[in-house]
Amino acid sequence: MSAASGKQGRELPAKESSVFKSILKFYEHKQYKKGLKAAEQILKKFPNHGETLAMKGLFLSHLERKEEAHEFIKMGLKNDLMSHICWHVYGLLHRAEKNYEEAIKCYSHALKYDKENIQIIRDYSLLQIQMRNYEGFNETRHQLLSLKPQNRMYWVGLAISYHLLQKYDTAVNVIAAFEDSLKDQPEGVIDFENSELLLYKNLILEESGDYNKALDDLAAIRTKVVDQRGWKEAKARIQLKAGKLVEAEVEYRKLLADNPDCHSYLNGLLQARGLVGDLDEANAEKLFRLLNELGSKYPRSHVIKRMPLKRASGKHFRALIDEYLKPMFRKGVPSLFISLKDLYADKERATIIEEVVVGYANGLEKNGTFGTGDGDDVPEPPSAYLWVLLFLAQHFDWKKDTAKALELIDKALAHTPTLVEVLMAKARILKHAGDPEAAMQVMNQAREIDLQDRNINSKCTKYMLRNDKMADAEKTITLFTRSESTDPLHDLVDMQCMWFALECGESWARQGQYGRALKRFHQVEKHFADIYDDQFDFHSYCLRKMTLRAYLDLLRTDDKLRAHPYYYKAAVGAIKVYLNLHDKPKGGPGEAEGLDLANMTEAERKKALRKARKAELKSESTQKVDTVTATGGGGKKKVVDDDPHGKKFIDGVDYLAEGTKFLRPLIDLSPGRIEGWNMAAAVYLRKGKYLLALKALQKAKQLDPTDPHFHINSIRFCNAITSKTATIHPTVKQVLDVEVPTVFGGETDMAKLNRSYLAEWNGKDARRVLAAGEAMALVEPNKREEAAGIVAGIVKGKGLEGLGLQDAVAIHQSLVNTFKDVEKAGDFKAKCREKFSNSMYFRDA
Repeated sequence: MSAASGKQGRELPAKESSVFKSILKFYEHKQYKKGLKAAEQILKKFPNHGETLAMKGLFLSHLERKEEAHEFIKMGLKNDLMSHICWHVYGLLHRAEKNYEEAIKCYSHALKYDKENIQIIRDYSLLQIQMRNYEGFNETRHQLLSLKPQNRMYWVGLAISYHLLQKYDTAVNVIAAFEDSLKDQPEGVIDFENSELLLYKNLILEESGDYNKALDDLAAIRTKVVDQRGWKEAKARIQLKAGKLVEAEVEYRKLLADNPDCHSYLNGLLQARGLVGDLDEANAEKLFRLLNELGSKYPRSHVIKRMPLKRASGKHFRALIDEYLKPMFRKGVPSLFISLKDLYADKERATIIEEVVVGYANGLEKNGTFGTGDGDDVPEPPSAYLWVLLFLAQHFDWKKDTAKALELIDKALAHTPTLVEVLMAKARILKHAGDPEAAMQVMNQAREIDLQDRNINSKCTKYMLRNDKMADAEKTITLFTRSESTDPLHDLVDMQCMWFALECGESWARQGQYGRALKRFHQVEKHFADIYDDQFDFHSYCLRKMTLRAYLDLLRTDDKLRAHPYYYKAAVGAIKVYLNLHDKPKGGPGEAEGLDLANMTEAERKKALRKARKAELKSESTQKVDTVTATGGGGKKKVVDDDPHGKKFIDGVDYLAEGTKFLRPLIDLSPGRIEGWNMAAAVYLRKGKYLLALKALQKAKQLDPTDPHFHINSIRFCNAITSKTATIHPTVKQVLDVEVPTVFGGETDMAKLNRSYLAEWNGKDARRVLAAGEAMALVEPNKREEAAGIVAGIVKGKGLEGLGLQDAVAIHQSLVNTFKDVEKAGDFKAKCREKFSNSMYFRDA
């Protein structure tokens, strides 16, 4: 069809043309039903009018009739392929569905047929910045500015595009050219939007590295800036970067006078004085003098009081911590122990804290004073003893001395049985001791003391989930959802309550309900996708409101969004489930939901099947009730979950491909965490992507060459490429021959390498010895019995001293699942039962 015939078929008579214009207005005013009615009016006479068909599809999409919308828009394109309106509408549909790549293609087609349509070009630029196509964004912004050079947003948009391309000089020149057009502005008038533009220009100068020019610019714009705090912070920061330390110190002192509880101001001052990093005795003395001076000047600043504790040691630390703790115990600060946990990285400091607080406890118990013998032993309030006991209980829990921690927390409860924080601490101690059932009961007891406290309600829910009490957890968490909601659990999804989804996913994974677990992990992934998509509206809003520095922070934050701990945790959980499903495909009864019956004893197998069947029956009955409620008359409709078991995540799915989707952000955004690289090695090895697996192993080795997961993955990798040499592509094999020795330090004998690793860590680290034992079973199958003996013998020598609960559980599970040595597993469990007397795992069934 020629362009002329296409245009001729597009034209409507005057009456219908007027109706079509009204259709566009209906869309602009979000009157979708009226627009649909008007479109149908035209289509009665002109059923093949492409642009009307496309607009009808657009209205249908906003009326939640998505399938029909796609049909009508495609029909419109078919009838008028060269209409910019049809392509623009199709782009809008894809954009609404978050399908940005397809939307960009549609906008490109639309611009072929209407190259100067401002609306299409503007929407096109928003899609480009959303997809981080900085080069294309820059070109489109140039085009917009050339079409409307008087528009402020287009000047600023062009400057941002150059800034993102790191073409700082050009970005500054664009803003300077725009400023020249504002010279008619009256003197003395401070405008917020122009103020933000000036500070943004200064930020560009700062990031370009031209600090002297940035400082000169700051001096020139001071009277025009509304955000004086931001101006002062920029000046101090740039002076510090420029090496003008004396001037920077002056500025940071001024900022501290405004807000003495700001960490960044205090750290900036210390950097300006050169009092950071490892200090010699003379500089350490200068540091303490400075902090004493600031402490005298700002006696109420907690940040300044806290800073010396990070630097002091020995007697000096003892005096400082004594001075710091007494007011806290008098006041009663429940979070005191948590706020000091960073000091526990130094064993000497941890010991001093213990000695000081134990002294307080003894003094308060005997005569009601702290009993420090400093001549100021005045009677303390009775509550001080309570807070000291709470602190000590948390301290001994940190030391893994469960018996002592429980003894102290029980004393605290005897003193004040109804203090919520004490009950929460006891629940935490029981959780660390391996008794999730008792921990849940104590936390619930704490919740019942204050039913109006959302925090304790959420904590109790978390403890219920960790005890795999899903029904109780759902009942508890819904106490704080909207009362008018027909589906409280769906409210949690709407509110993006990620911790709940994570805990549910981990609980289902422990129970072998892999479909349900993956459903929750995917829910977390969707929350992050939604958060990323939510930035779309801000691309135009921030330019319009001129909040440019905040906008830049938004872009950079969203670029690193999936480095967040919640995403990392969900991704690791999902990958582990996918690997488990890949290694042990669904088969016999019970395994449809991921139960690993093969690695269980007969009693454990029966118990697991019984538990799974009970959970399934309960879920089915709940689903039936939900369906009845949803289809019943009156009230709001309840959202019905059509896949409560998450079967779509496990049926007919490529497990490794799905796992890889979760994996990419881990290694791209959190390259400093070894767990992600270990996961990558495991996934790529199973996919037969040996070069990618090798790269992951090399990265993991750079982070920690002694990591036990890295060690076992390396052995598995070497085994795989040795056994499958014939199937490996010659080019890949050539690269492997060169690079593999770099991972193993030139050693080619895996058995020898493993024995060397075992000798290095035997008697020192349980996890590493366990990894060596499992690796021996792989590289020396004929010595499987010896390997099992090594794993079971980890407790020899020092006995169970120093062995943590998690390590003990991992060893027992290895003896049962990997070595299938029931006798050694039983002996090991019996030894652990005495040490970990509170642990449910080691109790008799």
